[in-house]
Amino acid sequence: MGWSAGLWWLLAAVWVVVAAAATAEGEVAVGAAPRRHAYASMMYMGTPRDYEFYVATRVMMLSLRRLSPNADRVVIASLDVPPLWVQALKNDGVKVVSVKNLKNPYEKQENFNRRFKLTLNKLYAWSLVSYERVVMLDSDNIFLQNTDELFQCGQFCAVFINPCIFHTGLFVLQPSMDVFKNMLHELAVGRENPDGADQGFLASYFPDLLDQPMFHPPANGTKLWGTYRLPLGYQMDASYYYLKLRWSIPCGPNSVITFPSAPWFKPWYWWSWPVLPLGLSWHEQRRENLGYSSEIPLVLIQAVLYIGVIAVTRLARPSLSKMCYNRRMEKNTMFLLSLLRIVAAWSILAAYTIPFFIIPRTVHPLLGWPLYLLGSFSLSSIVINIFFLHPITVLTTWFGFIGALVVMAFPWYLNGVVRALAVFAYAFCCAPLIWASLVKTMSSLQVLIERDAFRLGEPNQNAEFTKLY
Repeated sequence: MGWSAGLWWLLAAVWVVVAAAATAEGEVAVGAAPRRHAYASMMYMGTPRDYEFYVATRVMMLSLRRLSPNADRVVIASLDVPPLWVQALKNDGVKVVSVKNLKNPYEKQENFNRRFKLTLNKLYAWSLVSYERVVMLDSDNIFLQNTDELFQCGQFCAVFINPCIFHTGLFVLQPSMDVFKNMLHELAVGRENPDGADQGFLASYFPDLLDQPMFHPPANGTKLWGTYRLPLGYQMDASYYYLKLRWSIPCGPNSVITFPSAPWFKPWYWWSWPVLPLGLSWHEQRRENLGYSSEIPLVLIQAVLYIGVIAVTRLARPSLSKMCYNRRMEKNTMFLLSLLRIVAAWSILAAYTIPFFIIPRTVHPLLGWPLYLLGSFSLSSIVINIFFLHPITVLTTWFGFIGALVVMAFPWYLNGVVRALAVFAYAFCCAPLIWASLVKTMSSLQVLIERDAFRLGEPNQNAEFTKLY
């Protein structure tokens, strides 16, 4: 009886497993049904900011998934993209197409910028012939709403955020191997390219786009043919927002934000906010879609290290002073003073710069800025204790940073011009204070040399100003 009951349960378990497998197979079959459209981006290696663009691409693709587009999400990745990054993209539901880097024939142009060397890989979008329409994207885009109506556009459609040149951060195309091969031929024969990158090549390849009609999606969902200009609302330049601190683009939907700014002020860097207010919007999208699990451990390690530095420095101050000053008196006091000033100035500068460069670049600003302030304070405490400097003079710049952050993050400015004037006024008022603190620091070093209590070789540990501040 017990044996038959066991056999019964075994058969039941096998049936459950088979049924689950059949259900999963059916789900995969449904999910694997080919789609006619795709949102695509590209990823390549060889720049100092490869990791940041990888994170930005994942955030953009995950934010697209939340909008439930009726399209695949595709990344055109060069063969040297790390396998772990490729697998992470696949785990996000992104299709990865591996390609060989296209050789850039414009590298020897005088105005060529090496960071755009591999951007011609964007031309591979025309080789995605399994799709009827593709929306090609740069990774510095933020989607505010679903834009599937773009798949109704023609063979090529782009936005003019510049009065005369369309922007290649977002454009619609109809894949075609004939067009792709023709583009490769144009590269081989050296078609004119003003900037040596994808922007200049495509502007040269589609020179008449400015004269084409504006795209308005047909209400019945049919696809258009030909080339069209896209309304500005599909590629809103963040600089427009900074002028009024709000969007005011009446021509078309306010759907996509782009950041064609200097590389070091892309929205994913922690210092982008509050310097550029929209940086927080990008990080909120990352927090909701991807999170910060890859950066949090390093942030915690740095925070603990800085707190330990502050504690150890305060307790070890007498030893630090002996290490620096317990030596024989030099004959040339002026030389010693000059050397001491140089060392102190560079030490203060290092205290404010080192933390900036070791913080994970793509961490949330509300973690990055407190960590920077903690790090600069801890390293400044070392300088204060070694050179017996007054804390306020060294930390004047530190307090100035805090004030600047408060002024920039103030949320009730009327517009961007008023905000810029407020920041300028604050900097104008703070500059004399910072200069005065620097002068006082240098003069205190001279007193340090001249006073008998700090004569080299005769450190007086009972002096009043050797107490812990």
